[in-house]
Amino acid sequence: MQTPINTFKQALQNKQAQIGLWLGLASPYSTEICAGAGFDWLLLDGEHAPNDVNSILAQLQVIAGYPASHAIARVPMGHGHLGEALIKQYLDIGVQTLLVPMVDTAAQAAALVRASRYPPQGIRGMGGARASLWGRYPNYPHEANAQVCLLVQAETQTALDNLEAIAATDGVDGVFIGPADLSASMGHVANPGHPNVQKAIEAAISTIVKAGKAAGILTTDEALSRRYLDLGATFVAVGLDTNLLVRHTSALASSFKPSAPAAPLNKTY
Repeated sequence: MQTPINTFKQALQNKQAQIGLWLGLASPYSTEICAGAGFDWLLLDGEHAPNDVNSILAQLQVIAGYPASHAIARVPMGHGHLGEALIKQYLDIGVQTLLVPMVDTAAQAAALVRASRYPPQGIRGMGGARASLWGRYPNYPHEANAQVCLLVQAETQTALDNLEAIAATDGVDGVFIGPADLSASMGHVANPGHPNVQKAIEAAISTIVKAGKAAGILTTDEALSRRYLDLGATFVAVGLDTNLLVRHTSALASSFKPSAPAAPLNKTY
């Protein structure tokens, strides 16, 4: 049996826009509903959602039934020994594409590359697991490195200051701009639409694209999503399952009960 090809990584290399949805409900049931919608990728959030390795695994198994949608998983952290352990576990359960938050320097990015690769390119531990179908992919140890897609998040002013070096790091396939944390870092808490933040995001997308890497971002604002795509962003998340549920349940309730709580105005989360 052949080691599966990472089609999402191929699409990024071919500069094909990939439209995604953020999943934070941590439920295989809701994940299957979203997997049937036809998004190019689905982000399983291990940072801000109540996911653990077992719940990520269950959702990977569900998404596998919808091969047109690629599963990406975000680890809660990627730095240090704990981060390395989590990256190893996520890869072993079959995650091909990782999103790692709070990457501020090229040295951190390089360490994440090493954590996600088998020797001699990295330090990932060898072991039979779901990723290799417990040895049924006989060439997995030799082919896995090429199929791992590493996306790092730049979401602070420090990261933007080091963005050119981060994007130039060999083994980093894409850089994801985190609007919420970036706006906070820039002194505009909960206001990613601030002109200074938007100016910084647009400049960041340009820097990433010039480095030959894929630029990504999340926004529930359709006009902004299309703007980022026009600027060259390749992987763009255009919604969140939690946000969709909040907005539509609030709208339905208020259509019958004017006293119902209004839907949040926040367009980031």
